[in-house]
Amino acid sequence: MGILDNFEKGLERAVNGAFAKTFRSGLQPVEITSALRRELDTKAAVVARDRILAPNRFTVRMSHTDYARMSALGVTLIDELTALVQKHGTEQGYQFTGGIDITLQDDRSLSEGMVQIDSSSVKSTVAWTPILDINGTRYPLVKARTVIGRGSDADITVDDTGTSRRHVEILWDGSRAQVRDLGSTNGSQLNGSPVSQAILEPDSVVTIGRTRIVFRVLAQAADDSREVPRAAPPADPGTERHDMGGFWGPNA
Repeated sequence: MGILDNFEKGLERAVNGAFAKTFRSGLQPVEITSALRRELDTKAAVVARDRILAPNRFTVRMSHTDYARMSALGVTLIDELTALVQKHGTEQGYQFTGGIDITLQDDRSLSEGMVQIDSSSVKSTVAWTPILDINGTRYPLVKARTVIGRGSDADITVDDTGTSRRHVEILWDGSRAQVRDLGSTNGSQLNGSPVSQAILEPDSVVTIGRTRIVFRVLAQAADDSREVPRAAPPADPGTERHDMGGFWGPNA
């Protein structure tokens, strides 16, 4: 149950607060994570002694009512599901033929509360997408330097009187991220400890005032994907390890 607990508790935390009121009945996000985990474990195929290939494209089918509620969360829910699939694959030693792609689908043949998963392996270029999750809002990192604070001149403005006008900055060089405190009055914390400047690992939490900033790197599928047989070995003989979250993907 340890792996199941780790896989599901992440999304349970994500749907607290503002999300919680949305899911008083019908399909729950935790049930989607459980279904995705089972799909990964069921469809994972041993293609070599040290290679277990798992599907990376998922269609999550649900009733019309459930679909309307889940879709209202937009990209935030998809990002959470993507991150948790990525984490579960890493923990199990699975490999993917490309980035993870998750789509929600309205299926009127299903009753409320039901969920079904269709999956396949799709060869694609992995798009490593760095994002900041701040109070439930997703901010892609599109610049080398992103300043966060309560001032209007910050790149991301937070409504928090406990933060300075230009409190902290996130640096991104295309492969690694750092956090740097900008001489703020109340200081900054990284995973609960004071920080002035440090490397940001995936799922790190930066706290400024009452604001939590979660840094994530998602291994998402680029647009040039094409389906490949699930149990077939990849055309490329080698794989490349990406250190962002321990995800493994092929040299696409």
